[in-house]
Amino acid sequence: MAPAVAAGARPVPSLRRFFLLGLVWLVVLTAGWIAVSPWTSYPSAMLARIGLEAGAPYWIRAVRLSPDRMDVETRLEVVTQGPAGKVRGEIDVSAKPGHYAYGLPVFLALLLAARSRALVRRALLGYLVLLPFQAFSLAFDLLKQMAMAAAGTPGTLGVSQWQLEGIAYGYQFGVLVLPTLAPVAVWLLLDREFFQAIAAPWRPVAARA
Repeated sequence: MAPAVAAGARPVPSLRRFFLLGLVWLVVLTAGWIAVSPWTSYPSAMLARIGLEAGAPYWIRAVRLSPDRMDVETRLEVVTQGPAGKVRGEIDVSAKPGHYAYGLPVFLALLLAARSRALVRRALLGYLVLLPFQAFSLAFDLLKQMAMAAAGTPGTLGVSQWQLEGIAYGYQFGVLVLPTLAPVAVWLLLDREFFQAIAAPWRPVAARA
């Protein structure tokens, strides 16, 4: 016979139901997010712009933003071989902010699958918390493009080897790990009661805010 649940304890959620609901919500939300991602990811592009202009002023000449694209005009010069001889030109790079913002539907799907209370407040807070992580991924994508484009012209970058390695590691972390890790971590931070109910179902869980 199963032990009685203490008064005031939260019922243990079904993990199977949670995963199934999460998958369904992820499909539905991703379909809707694709249509609005140029606008929901625009603030992360603004943060990435601030970071690039402050952190790499020697490289950055101008940054142009649109809802679905971020274009960077750099001061970095490359030399190419043309019909009349060597030609010098400047590097321009671009990226789509939405490529690194797909953590938003993941985060919202987790909230909905866990039936979080104060859903709107937590969703808005999570959206704001995710923006710096998305900006990090976007900025390092652009930095990697600049570094690779200018790699064949010695002295153009004006940085040391350890800084180039830092860009490489930042790009790998920002592109391969952060977009999926950040939404899960933010959800765990904002919805701790869900896992408390799973890890210790016999303990009373405080009512959700």
